[in-house]
Amino acid sequence: MAATHLFDWAVSWFESSANQKARTVPTADVSLSAGLQQLLSLYSANQESEAFREIHAAESVSSLNKALCQLKDIWEEIGIPEDQRFQRTDAVHMHIKNLLDMMIAEEEGLKKRLLISIEACREEMIALCDELQLPVCQEEDALTMLQLEKDLRTQVKAMLNEKGVRQSELKNLIQVDQDLCDILCEDLFPIHPEQIPSHQQLENYRRHIATLSQEKEHRHTEFMEMKRRITALMEDLEQPPDSTFEKDAVCEDEEAFCLSVENINSLKVLLGQLETRKAETDAQCVSIRGRIEELWRMLEIPDEQRESLIHQTHTSTKSSLNTLQAELQCLEDMKKKNIERVIRSIRSEIGKFWEKCYYSPEQRQAFTSYNSGDMDEDLLREHEHELEHLKLDYNEHKELYDAVSTWSTNWTLYQELEANKNHKKATDPSRFNNRGGNLLKEEKQRVDLQKSLPKLEKSLKAQIDQWEGVYGKEFRVNGQPFLQYVEDQWNQHRMEKEREKQERQMKKVKQTEEDLLYGTVLRTPTKRRLAATPTPGKTRKLISTSSMCSSTPNTTLRSICSSPSLRPPLSSSKLGQRTPARGRTPRGLERNKENMSQLSGALRTMAASPNRNYSITSVASSYSEFARLLPPDLRVQKLTVQTSPPTGPPQHHFCCKRASISSPVNAALSGGK
Repeated sequence: MAATHLFDWAVSWFESSANQKARTVPTADVSLSAGLQQLLSLYSANQESEAFREIHAAESVSSLNKALCQLKDIWEEIGIPEDQRFQRTDAVHMHIKNLLDMMIAEEEGLKKRLLISIEACREEMIALCDELQLPVCQEEDALTMLQLEKDLRTQVKAMLNEKGVRQSELKNLIQVDQDLCDILCEDLFPIHPEQIPSHQQLENYRRHIATLSQEKEHRHTEFMEMKRRITALMEDLEQPPDSTFEKDAVCEDEEAFCLSVENINSLKVLLGQLETRKAETDAQCVSIRGRIEELWRMLEIPDEQRESLIHQTHTSTKSSLNTLQAELQCLEDMKKKNIERVIRSIRSEIGKFWEKCYYSPEQRQAFTSYNSGDMDEDLLREHEHELEHLKLDYNEHKELYDAVSTWSTNWTLYQELEANKNHKKATDPSRFNNRGGNLLKEEKQRVDLQKSLPKLEKSLKAQIDQWEGVYGKEFRVNGQPFLQYVEDQWNQHRMEKEREKQERQMKKVKQTEEDLLYGTVLRTPTKRRLAATPTPGKTRKLISTSSMCSSTPNTTLRSICSSPSLRPPLSSSKLGQRTPARGRTPRGLERNKENMSQLSGALRTMAASPNRNYSITSVASSYSEFARLLPPDLRVQKLTVQTSPPTGPPQHHFCCKRASISSPVNAALSGGK
């Protein structure tokens, strides 16, 4: 293609010389063919085979000959002489040869430049790989100069770009690191700013920056929190910052404060000191307030004056502490002037704490100054010391004392419910008129307490065992070990119940004796029943004399009606003729007469049956008087009373509603066997 363009240029050049003489047109010589071969060899080096180059050379020579023929024709048409044709042909040859030489020189220069560029790219690539700490790229085989130069140039360009990116990132990281280190007062990351960092170095640098950023956020948050607390404590303590460090930390801008480890530690020390002072101030205020309240109670200070001071000193600031100290000093002076009243008030407090701590009489008597009449400052100090000792004792073991107090409260309530069950509620007729189920509620509460008290005692035992293991001494309540105290309380409760039970039995025995002696007296019930046939389960039966004689010797004799108060015994002739009590209903009088007639009949039957063995047993004091009423032949006989239900049919029913005589009464009645 280059030869074709060359010949076209030659033809146009010759046409421009048409006014010149015609020249002869020789064919292309060997020199031109050699030049074309050399030029083609430059273009086709390392690309085409030798035959392919020969074909291109032949085509170039053919094109040159064709162009010369065209020139010949043109010269002939123009009429250029032969000699000029030869000159022109020589000029063509010369121009073509010079052009080929120039082209060869240019291509040789291009080749040389390519070789130089390849070598330079290789050197630069090796240097960049060394700077970027990358492995050297391996060149591919069978690459032309152009392809090799292009590949090397592309790789160098990419490496230069990578170098610029790393340098820019390193510069930014160094700037951020510098800022963070200035704030945190830390050392810079160990890296050379002029050296190209590797990927691993950049990654380590990024992690270092991230760690510093987190540390900065943490220290800044910690600093802001400590600054807030320090400011609040200084305000409470009314203490302004005095040192340069305190002013920088409290008054200056937060961003300007150096968040070094030393500064953070110094802030912690300052905060600890302020908190200690604040705690001391709070403790002093609490102690002084407590002392002031005690003196208020002792001196009976009016509430208006108290509220005024409380309103002024509700905070624990320095000024509040000073005000409280001044008030305490004033009250102490007043206390000295009213020492007798103060001592008596302290004695009242001591008595309360004795009760809270369950002190025994011996422990209370150990404080001999309690009953002293010398009202002086020494006695006041002794009382204050004793009160302080009691307060410390109570506060130290408050949890245990509260547990004992809970048990004591439940125990007292349980005893009250037991007493209500056995006495008040059992003897008060109005208990059936209650509304809201009070009896049921009290019974449920009593049952719950009866179940919960042992559990509470078990829990207390575990606490007391732990307490005794810690302090190495017994825990005493009212001068005795607590468990022994609880056991004594239960024993007293059981003894009290047994005593009440015996009293009820003796009362029933006494009532039975009076019934046997004076007869059964009917009392009008609180609520009259409707007229109906008595139910066998609700009627009380008196076994007649004939039934007693015909059945087994032991027969139950039950009296369920109360008797009047003791009075002198009546004669046997007046036994069945008793004057009714005032206020009785006629129906009650009739029933009483019927009962008395049955009792008189029973006595007559006993007198008419001397062969039967009867036993009348009584523990009453008037038994001798009753015995004198009997005929002489019956005084030595026994009337047997059976404690079990009768086997024969019941006779002579009593319509009174009374509880049956319990087994102790029957035992008392059968004691004469």
